[in-house]
Amino acid sequence: MVAFSKSFISFITAAILATSYVEAAPFPEYTRHATHMTRYIGKRALKLESYHPKSSFNVFGEDGVTIKSRSVGPASLRDSAFDYLNTQGISSDKAAWGSGFTSGSTRVAYMKQAINGVPLANAVASIGFNDDKVVSYSTSFIDIKSAKIAPSTPTVSWRSVLPRVETILEGTYNGWNTTLEYLAQSDGSVSLVHVVQIQNEDTGAWYEAYIDAHSGELVSVTDFVSDASYVALPLTKQSFLDGQELLENPEDLGASPFGWHSIGFANSTSTSGNNVIVFKGDRVQRQTSAGPSFFSFYNDTFDPSLPANAVAAQTNAFFVANAVHDFAYRYGFTEEKFNFQLNNFGKGGKENDRVLLSVQDASGKNNANFATPPDGQNGVCRMFTWDVVSPERDGSLQNDILIHELAHGITTRLTGGGTARCLQTLESGGMGEGWGDAMADWMLQTSEKTVDMVMGGYVTNSLRRGIRTAPYSVDKNVNSLTYSALKVRNQVHEIGEVWANMLHNVYAALVDKHGFAADKLTNADAPEGNVVFMRLYMDALSLQPCNPTFVSARDAWILADTIRYNGAHKCTVFNAFASRGLGLQADGSFEDDFTPLVGC
Repeated sequence: MVAFSKSFISFITAAILATSYVEAAPFPEYTRHATHMTRYIGKRALKLESYHPKSSFNVFGEDGVTIKSRSVGPASLRDSAFDYLNTQGISSDKAAWGSGFTSGSTRVAYMKQAINGVPLANAVASIGFNDDKVVSYSTSFIDIKSAKIAPSTPTVSWRSVLPRVETILEGTYNGWNTTLEYLAQSDGSVSLVHVVQIQNEDTGAWYEAYIDAHSGELVSVTDFVSDASYVALPLTKQSFLDGQELLENPEDLGASPFGWHSIGFANSTSTSGNNVIVFKGDRVQRQTSAGPSFFSFYNDTFDPSLPANAVAAQTNAFFVANAVHDFAYRYGFTEEKFNFQLNNFGKGGKENDRVLLSVQDASGKNNANFATPPDGQNGVCRMFTWDVVSPERDGSLQNDILIHELAHGITTRLTGGGTARCLQTLESGGMGEGWGDAMADWMLQTSEKTVDMVMGGYVTNSLRRGIRTAPYSVDKNVNSLTYSALKVRNQVHEIGEVWANMLHNVYAALVDKHGFAADKLTNADAPEGNVVFMRLYMDALSLQPCNPTFVSARDAWILADTIRYNGAHKCTVFNAFASRGLGLQADGSFEDDFTPLVGC
């Protein structure tokens, strides 16, 4: 078995200690990337800043840490998690269970800090197990001994201030259960907050509002929205320009056991089913045929709103959303791991949360977005038309944009145990954009030759650049982005480009060394490099801390390889990250370091 080198483990520990965040001038703005997010909300561009205590991430290697169980007989994941926290000096009354899953030898528990029985919304921990050994521990728990903690009994009801909060967030309470939680603030205080969901179905805005339970003020938000036989475009085709095809019986019954049109005890004859419902406006465009087959070809010399074009757009979006569901299921995004399904077939997780996907949505132009609420609530994807050229072009005929948006649901649910709260800092939110581009990039690679990837070329009529500043490439003359670019990048899509290009380089290195599997969508156990890449992509999401940094996310990839592949690819993966400045001595300060992993 291949183990982490001792120098690597000691370095990771030292790096965590060395990069603890202290909020004070005169540190440059980019030091806040890992702990803060500034949002401008609504038409009035209200400025609201959210804070998240920085997570530490300890990796213990494949040998892990053995803990003594207090249970009689085999310990449950929950019991094992509390047993480990106890070894860290955290008693069971100081923590609360969040969620967890078991997948093969991998088990991950997600916990919350608690004060007087009240959980802290933004002070969380995750514990990774390889069988019964602890292999990782991340925590953003705060020191409550010196904190100014608000009383745990509210003095202001959330309903009394709801109208004002709805006005501020330009939405309405959606009826979802409210909770009472604590919220750590950047000044060291801890507020008691009502957590209320505010939604605007017309604009697509969807927030989890944190309302001070003593003052009634809005103190923070979680933003659930992340911006950008069928006739359809196979997942390996990028856009309408690559040509539609007639695709017969494309369902993967291993991932969707009753097919894509299953709804309860019957099948639909529309673009609706167990995984997604696709519609234009506020209704499903039904199609008549002898069975669930959709034969409308799109014609982009006419406006997207042409009825035949609208139907074709719905069909392609339905195909892509289901195909992404099925491929992601094969790679581990299952019911137990917080996926989106109407019916979970008794396999765990919360159901009744299939994706609601609106094509040619009237709430925007030249963009797309995906709202990811917690497990058990529907994900909502809105695809817009693009007026860069005339006639307009339909984003639902640009597969890479569709895949990018659907990836937001996957990455947001897998990070942090289905809470949808753990990609909320500027740095982690930027990585969320990067993961979306990287999934689209992975999907569109069709051979052992890794090609440069341009996002959104069709809708922008710009096949050389698309919607990003440069193609993703291993050639630094084509894309020169390195880790240090984060010093001057202060927007999530800009940060996402840096992360996506790093992942493009990791992908290329794995394929160069281990080859390419053409059956990548259905064979997640193949040894080829492209399959290994997506396995590590998915596994690392579950292992990484809440609101990860580039450094901790990289370390989660190495840990994922240790658990699944006994570290067989750690040198290839780590050194690909290092080639773009995220080397062994990268410490969160956004200074490029190209040092390879020791022993590689």
